[in-house]
Amino acid sequence: MSNVESKTAENNQLSGFILINKPSGPTSHDIVNQLRKITGIKKIGHAGTLDPFASGVLLCAIGRSATREISRFVKLDKEYVATIKLGTVSDTYDRTGQITRTQEQENKITTAKAGQAREKIKKSIKKFTGEILQIPPMYSAKKIGGQKLYELARQGKEIDRPPSEITIYKLKILKYKYPDLKIRVRCSSGTYIRSLAHDLGQVLGCGAYLEELERTAIGKFRLKRCQKLEKLNKNNWKKFLFS
Repeated sequence: MSNVESKTAENNQLSGFILINKPSGPTSHDIVNQLRKITGIKKIGHAGTLDPFASGVLLCAIGRSATREISRFVKLDKEYVATIKLGTVSDTYDRTGQITRTQEQENKITTAKAGQAREKIKKSIKKFTGEILQIPPMYSAKKIGGQKLYELARQGKEIDRPPSEITIYKLKILKYKYPDLKIRVRCSSGTYIRSLAHDLGQVLGCGAYLEELERTAIGKFRLKRCQKLEKLNKNNWKKFLFS
């Protein structure tokens, strides 16, 4: 057996988890592919997809044993920091979609003074805390009748989606200066922050979409423990592996 084959066999026996700080841009699958190149291991998965424009905690399972356990982590609670753009709507509920802005929508929130607007927002977000029903966005990977919603959306179709039961444990305003509203959200798995942004805009009467999203925690795994992918290489990645 050559040294390369020996190294590959040794790596394939390794199993554990690595916390990656995903940057905005690549897909979650892109991160997995890059980890495959770094580690030489094909069997790699992740616990919870982040949209390409989103950043933050991506829990990656390395090796066969770890990927078998990944279902334990997918359902963990999540925490996010999100920037919501008010006075504007998007067909995807986020910045990647077709943006529509109208003077009528804008005036409903901008006619109020900053302090009054903040109080209105504060009261409105209380409606989204606790156990609530949330309708998933059309541009999502959720399947209905065996078909992914985003596939239908790309065909210009919109169908009725049954609401899902989710829990938002905490929703806090971090910063507000029109049109940007920055919030921290701690929620159950399965929560769409894009839908939260859209629904909040509807309640406020001004429209809104998700401008930025950073996942700051999956269960007890927080962003400060995550590694940037560019810091990992074939020689050092094993030291970041944990069981």
